[in-house]
Amino acid sequence: MSIRVGVDVGGTFTDFLVVDGDGSRLIHKTSSIPSDPARAVTKGLREVAERRGESLDEFLRQVRTIVHGTTVTTNALLTRNGAKTGLLTTDGFRDVLAMRDGTREDAYDNRLAHPVPLVPRYLRLPVKGRLDHTGKELTPLDLDDVKRAAAEMRADGVQSVAVCFMHAHANGDHERRAAEVVAAELPEAYVTTSSELLSQARYYDRTSTAVLNSYAGPIISDYLRVLTETLNEVGFAGVLLIMQSNGGVATPQELRRRAALSLLSGPASGPTAGLLEVAPHGWDSCLTVDMGGTSFDAAVVKDGRPLVMTDGLIDRWRIALPMVDIHTIGAGGGSIAQVDEGGILRVGPQSAGAVPGPACYGRGGDRPTTTDADVVLGYLDPVGFADGGVGLDVEAARRAIERDVAGPLGIDVTTAAAGIYDLVNVSMATGVREITVRRGLDPRDFPIVVAGGAGPVHAAAIARELEIPILVVPRESSIFCAAGMLVCDFKHDYVKSFKLRLAELDEVGLSGIWREMADEGRDTLRGEGLSDDAVTFQPSLDMRYAGQWFEINVPLPADAVDGCDAAAIAEAFHTMHDELFGYRSDEMPVEVINVRLTALGSTPKPEFARPTAAGDTGGAVVGRRPIWSPAQRAMVESNIYAGLRMAPGDEVSGPAVIELGTTTIVVLDEYDVVVDAAGSFVMYLRSRAGELRPRIMTGAVPVS
Repeated sequence: MSIRVGVDVGGTFTDFLVVDGDGSRLIHKTSSIPSDPARAVTKGLREVAERRGESLDEFLRQVRTIVHGTTVTTNALLTRNGAKTGLLTTDGFRDVLAMRDGTREDAYDNRLAHPVPLVPRYLRLPVKGRLDHTGKELTPLDLDDVKRAAAEMRADGVQSVAVCFMHAHANGDHERRAAEVVAAELPEAYVTTSSELLSQARYYDRTSTAVLNSYAGPIISDYLRVLTETLNEVGFAGVLLIMQSNGGVATPQELRRRAALSLLSGPASGPTAGLLEVAPHGWDSCLTVDMGGTSFDAAVVKDGRPLVMTDGLIDRWRIALPMVDIHTIGAGGGSIAQVDEGGILRVGPQSAGAVPGPACYGRGGDRPTTTDADVVLGYLDPVGFADGGVGLDVEAARRAIERDVAGPLGIDVTTAAAGIYDLVNVSMATGVREITVRRGLDPRDFPIVVAGGAGPVHAAAIARELEIPILVVPRESSIFCAAGMLVCDFKHDYVKSFKLRLAELDEVGLSGIWREMADEGRDTLRGEGLSDDAVTFQPSLDMRYAGQWFEINVPLPADAVDGCDAAAIAEAFHTMHDELFGYRSDEMPVEVINVRLTALGSTPKPEFARPTAAGDTGGAVVGRRPIWSPAQRAMVESNIYAGLRMAPGDEVSGPAVIELGTTTIVVLDEYDVVVDAAGSFVMYLRSRAGELRPRIMTGAVPVS
């Protein structure tokens, strides 16, 4: 039997989705081990095997593919525990990391200090040699300078080196020669050349991205080596793929070369999985929200594609590689609630994490968290939480909230817990607005697909805050990113600066650049085991009105690679500019800045078994208990449903709770829920049932 496994290592839990050849699914969660994430992976695989009544060896012999998302490099960056990195830069540009691009992150905060560079100044070493903007050599590269700098780095114990010279995007020869010298002087060092990683203009962007790649390179390389060796030792002989932050998968060998693409690896699969959830109902766009133990991630899928950014920030450092546009805030089940010196309640971004965890976990934590508020409000079953694997101490949660929130504010514990719940929901709704409104999108136009162990507890409240009438909660919501990894394709992105006016576009030259990129993409995907007939391409251009500072990426049809129409490209740009900024200026000249191509390699997709077509909602009621009703501002006796007993066509009216073992769906007063054909729980505003139900039931089993 052929088994596929998706693994998502989070800050609190490591999630597993196991899909058998017949489409049956097994969901499993195990506590993460921040000090040794690879051990959490093998620990979870062993637990999965035990649940299947097999030895680990027997189980792994059946596993064909493991797709893995990791937070190892993200955590290394956030905690400043990356590799000791040196930077070789053009003489006169030693301080580009400190000067950045000359703009303020916040135009209205003149006290905001730039973050401390990841490479200290004594390891930012300039060398003589200069190219002009066309790549023509003005001053030969001084190889003695390079050798001297490499020797200094070796003496200082540098583990990783970034090589970034002015205008290297136009001619990478100087960088390649410098890298050869560095490799000879520091044979064990990880080396990044900016021209190979990111062949585009803007020196700060290219430098920052190259430094991030080198800073993370040894960390992810060591982790993947340990993970691969560990899996081999326990008997895994299948294919290991790693989730990239651009929304595609790659082999460990390819990701070691482009280590920066492992930043935000975990949540990048969510948007792809979200699209699969809403597509049967006729939507090709959606929002995805993922609330775990530590953070809340929001992303947008529009017109069938996750939105991608090429000017992102990771802990305030620019990364110009294409990445799924995910907005992350410190709001999760472990987010700590406290009253500040001014008497204001705050929730997060500090988190109790996996250890010691919320007070109700009984693992030594005594600070009140979002999860503590949820259990006090009756949303979580103290006995059945996490499939019964974690017992919740309600009294410990009440004591923590009383001491740190209710007491200081002079209110009762239930009201304090409701305040924590409301505040974290508003914070998450603000995060969703950030990722939609700044792109000219109205969040009310999108259904929400809800993910994360804590997401379904808070999703209805977030939707109500945003005036979004419809939500989809997959059965695999608690391990949604792990599920998404199993349906993601191989993906590699290529870019080359190509600045000219659109009116002067050299269509032959542009097609030539795309064809060169396509050849490189085919070669890379062949090396990963894909045949040419599994490969497709997505071309695009970065464009702007002449004189603008920022450009926008304009996707183009696949056949543009073989020949493009300048008038059609211009119209696509004007339309997108109007959508983003509310105006278009057809009379203004348009500039092309960068040429981009994405190479996609199709992966086999698992067939998920669908639940049975006949259900009995009444038979799914397992009890009643009081839960907090935000509408009534009181605890209200409500039905509790066993979600795994519910089948397509079953319905629930709020207020109610649907328990799924690894997550809980809170149905607020104003909402109803219907189970669709895939077994997902579609929640919608009761007041808009006449307009929404026909679309919801498209592709679902009709309700009799």
